[in-house]
Amino acid sequence: MGEIAAIVLAAGKGTRMKSALPKVLHRIAGRSIVGHVLDNLAALKVGKITVVIGPGMDALAKEVAPHPTVIQQEQLGTGHAAVAAREKVGKVDGTVLVLFGDSPFVTAETMARLVARHESEDRPAVVVLGMRPKDPTGYGRLVTDTKGNLSAIVEHRDADETQRAIGLCNSGVMAIDGAVLWDLIDGIGNKNAKHEYYLTDIVAIARQGGRTAAVVEAPAEELIGINSRAELAAAEALCQQRLRTRAFENGVTMTDPASVFLCADTKLGQDVTIGPNVVFGPGVTVEDNVQVLAFSHIEGATLESGAIIGPFARLRRGSKIGRDARVGNFVETKNTVLGKGAKANHLTYLGDTEVGAKSNIGAGTITCNYDGFLKEKTTIGDNVFIGSNSALVAPVTIGDGAMVAAGSVITRDVPPDALSVARGPQVDKPGWAAKFRAAREAFKKSKDR
Repeated sequence: MGEIAAIVLAAGKGTRMKSALPKVLHRIAGRSIVGHVLDNLAALKVGKITVVIGPGMDALAKEVAPHPTVIQQEQLGTGHAAVAAREKVGKVDGTVLVLFGDSPFVTAETMARLVARHESEDRPAVVVLGMRPKDPTGYGRLVTDTKGNLSAIVEHRDADETQRAIGLCNSGVMAIDGAVLWDLIDGIGNKNAKHEYYLTDIVAIARQGGRTAAVVEAPAEELIGINSRAELAAAEALCQQRLRTRAFENGVTMTDPASVFLCADTKLGQDVTIGPNVVFGPGVTVEDNVQVLAFSHIEGATLESGAIIGPFARLRRGSKIGRDARVGNFVETKNTVLGKGAKANHLTYLGDTEVGAKSNIGAGTITCNYDGFLKEKTTIGDNVFIGSNSALVAPVTIGDGAMVAAGSVITRDVPPDALSVARGPQVDKPGWAAKFRAAREAFKKSKDR
């Protein structure tokens, strides 16, 4: 392939989303809609990507960085949007792809077919990506000649009965010859009902100039655009199904796949088993032979081979669960490393903590990592036993082989192989409970009179 550049049109306000957030910043599988577009372009190794945004869309500019952005001050059609990118894109000795920031599922493979068609022997000036939706109502029709070349794009409202019977529809995605891109766009007029500049007009302009136009088809589901919350939900469902299918193909078992939610960047190894109602947030890597049991929520974490997580576990960012380690029910970790074979099985919070190999964290243990101002670290060595209902007040270090008695509040470092008991002494008062009950019963009767 020759040089490839791309213009991503993302200036739409998305008024149907009913949101202050630009529509392309809404998320599908943990990634922004426009982020999916950029990732697909990256897979194609596109050299220069320019994103057209609207005024005041600073958050969008930040999201797409380091790719440059240009501002379309007025929304006067797709052709007008493309013109805004002229200075950044410049002259391209190859192919310029034009895509929409709200169409996240156009694959790198489909883009590659567009580029390959442009670079084929007859070298069409414009290659349009077509689709065959179940209901073509509202879509422009792609009219081809006897040789299969694209002769015209006819908008639905302007099509006659014969043209409306054509199933091949315009997606709006194009591959354009960089040598003539700006000449073609400069030829676009706005003599239409909306007085807008439509990029689709370059097909007719190219043909009038003696160049050809062509069509490449893709599945309709690749070309869905997202303009409403309902369409966002439908896109999420489609994306999740794709991610689950990919996981199955890579050797993952899900007992109830419809209830498992993955992120676009979730990495799952082989022989991973995932129970029902598990949610993976961004930044999760799961190695081989890991079990994630029901109702667990994981984000920004690495699970090493043989680990068992859940049920009802929450792993937050910075968690690294070591080989064959165990995180059980109602355990939360944050910025925490569990060493090989370590266990935290019940009702525990481990924040800013490092736990050594084969250590056991008893039920009800918490690391008190925050004093209202700063986060501090707790370090627990190898083969340590922390008794139930203990509080470890950071910063503190528990030495290798040490034991902490149940119910202790540890505020100082514990030496290796020591037993630390940090609780008040037990005091027994014989007969006190019986006397207490009798006194309270007598008082109650006096109040009832």
